[in-house]
Amino acid sequence: MASTAAVTQGVIPVELLKGQKALVTGANSGIGKATAIGLGRAGADVVVNYVSGRDAAEEVVKEITSFGVRAAAYEADVSQEDQVTAVMDRMVQEFGTIDILVANAGMQRDAPFTEMALEQWQKVLDVNLTGQFLCAREATKEFRRRGVVPAVSSSAGKIICMSSVHQLIPWSGHVNYASSKGGVQMMMATLAQELAPHKIRVNAVAPGAIRTPINRGAWETPEAREELLRLIPYNRIGDPQDIAHAVVALASDLMDYVVGTTLYVDGGMTLFPGFATGG
Repeated sequence: MASTAAVTQGVIPVELLKGQKALVTGANSGIGKATAIGLGRAGADVVVNYVSGRDAAEEVVKEITSFGVRAAAYEADVSQEDQVTAVMDRMVQEFGTIDILVANAGMQRDAPFTEMALEQWQKVLDVNLTGQFLCAREATKEFRRRGVVPAVSSSAGKIICMSSVHQLIPWSGHVNYASSKGGVQMMMATLAQELAPHKIRVNAVAPGAIRTPINRGAWETPEAREELLRLIPYNRIGDPQDIAHAVVALASDLMDYVVGTTLYVDGGMTLFPGFATGG
């Protein structure tokens, strides 16, 4: 088993994931970027997936390699089966295997329900849910082919699905997004049940309000920030690094007995703060 005794750099323990190979989808910005960097800081070699923005992806690769590990940027649309298969084949060829999949790629296409076009509905489901299915399926094939390597990890592989508090909290005006994340939750739990006997751990991280470019309008102005903080009992907006820490922990052998769980990283948003004064 990989040693869990480590010197810390920042908060993430260095060498916690030494010798492991990770793929992070949608990793050239926001949560995916922070997660890929966090995995690299913890000692993993990392494939940075992106669908557009190669220069940004290469910058992430550059930062990861500064930790003395390997990294590469692979372009692929996770909603396209042939592209996902090609990425996994390339990773196994160039990195030898995969130990950790972080299925992070996601998107929003918001509209009121009666104005939402079928294309808006379908595209979000294709990326947010089908994309995770395809990536998890291909990673699982490699996990099962290789099996457990005790010197690397106690498990044959780890899948971490990026969900959202909106797998639990309804979100008016975002029915496609909320539905996709509800689907992620049930997919994750079902995969965890099916794959646990093969020593494959499947879990999810559900971020709350995180400072990323996709939701800048929700926190950029003082007025928007004040409105958002009413939904967060812990009274701060999350940072992408908060999610990275959760993913690194779930990917490590420190969490070897954690299977089929969603870790909410939300400052208490799912505590229904509107009821704090009695409802």
